[in-house]
Amino acid sequence: MSFNKIIIVGNLGRDPELRYTPQGDAVCNFSVAVNEKKRDKAGELQDITSWFRVTLWRRQAENAAKYLTKGSPVYIEGRLHVDEWTDRDGKNRYTLEVTGTDMQFLGVRGADSDSPSEAAYSGGAVGSSATASAPVASGGGGGDDDIPF
Repeated sequence: MSFNKIIIVGNLGRDPELRYTPQGDAVCNFSVAVNEKKRDKAGELQDITSWFRVTLWRRQAENAAKYLTKGSPVYIEGRLHVDEWTDRDGKNRYTLEVTGTDMQFLGVRGADSDSPSEAAYSGGAVGSSATASAPVASGGGGGDDDIPF
């Protein structure tokens, strides 16, 4: 048995890029920065930033492109893989890529009337299924009953 799952909570490093496959499926790409603080050898706190490239498909891709912008906080759940490539100087480079299976908007709801429902900001999933026909789930206000553990 094998298992590949990653959860990322961070901020978008750039605006989402939405495009469509020839078959008409929406695909959205963006980067997410995850920050942590660690002490160096001198005892000073250092900010460490890890970057992940995220790909979302179908309804989730359209929601991400519509509601997320650079700096938006987001929860992403998906499968992790490492993409290896060679740069212009001939050096091998590696990129962490996530194919998202679940996305949730985080943060405070803005005054924008086009923003998603408040449930999306209080823990409800938006397009939480990987299928294009999945309905948008709405949380009940983020109470303790919504916590999955």
